[in-house]
Amino acid sequence: MHESGGMSLEIINEAKRVFDLEITALRNQIEILNDDFVKAVQMLMACKSKVIITGMGKSGLIGRKISSTLSSTGTPSLFLHPSESAHGDLGVIQKDDVVIAISNSGESQEMSPLLNHVQRKGINLIAITSKKESTLAQAAQVALVLAPAKEACPLGLAPTSSTIATLAFGDALAMCLLKEKGFQKEDFAEFHPGGSLGKKLLTRVKDVMHGQDALPLVTEEKSLLEVMTLMTGNEVRGVVGVIDKKSSLIGIVTDGDIRRSLIKDQSILTKTVSTIMTTSPKTIDVSEMAAKAHFIMQNFKIQCLFVVDKTSANPTQPIGFVRFIEILKLF
Repeated sequence: MHESGGMSLEIINEAKRVFDLEITALRNQIEILNDDFVKAVQMLMACKSKVIITGMGKSGLIGRKISSTLSSTGTPSLFLHPSESAHGDLGVIQKDDVVIAISNSGESQEMSPLLNHVQRKGINLIAITSKKESTLAQAAQVALVLAPAKEACPLGLAPTSSTIATLAFGDALAMCLLKEKGFQKEDFAEFHPGGSLGKKLLTRVKDVMHGQDALPLVTEEKSLLEVMTLMTGNEVRGVVGVIDKKSSLIGIVTDGDIRRSLIKDQSILTKTVSTIMTTSPKTIDVSEMAAKAHFIMQNFKIQCLFVVDKTSANPTQPIGFVRFIEILKLF
């Protein structure tokens, strides 16, 4: 048992050592941020086409992630493998593109054909490397030179701190571009329509509401007995809306309202709906996002919302109905 405990402590300490080194590496990058980073952001902002990311080995894997982050936050990007580029894929690089080349040493031989092509065509190049005097850094219009960082690998072989630093630079570029372009949640959702975030941010009230044909509506002179019948027979159950002669919504009654009233007065069923209805009920516009309906119902602890069209001739006339339990499925 003691040996197992000692081994566990050793493992935890090794993990802490790795975290400490990589955290230090990231802090070192903060200290060396300068105008070159600003120039890189400006170059990417001015890009009229797409951003090509390239890199070999671990740098390439980091490059793929950076490319994906850029694309999902409003900057079209793709990853180009250096070796594949020499066998016909160079054709994907266009005049108005910007290329970001990643190499810790800055001397990756596999990148030579791609760098030569970029220089011949006069295509803007951003380098991310640890070596200021490297071939890659010298070939680039802008070189983002990483601050020195001790690799966490005890053998000094596997890139660790340097790849974390590179990834952070890529994330920083993407987030700066996002802010400069005014990229919003709705834009992000457009690029992620298949995920839960897309559903949250793209779904509108009109997409989830019960239509006018299913609306449980009564006038205020109706008896509560008639209301109960309507509550149990409609597509939307447990609630009715109360409208006036102009079809404007003036109140709402839930089955909970009726139950609470019955406890106090069993003769309430013979009385009109106006005696127990809640006046000035919450409503939501048909064009609002479903997320807003979720917020209103959650904030005011209500289970339903009647839907109106504020652009219509009668902006207080109910045209639909949404229930919290159905909206909740989106979240």
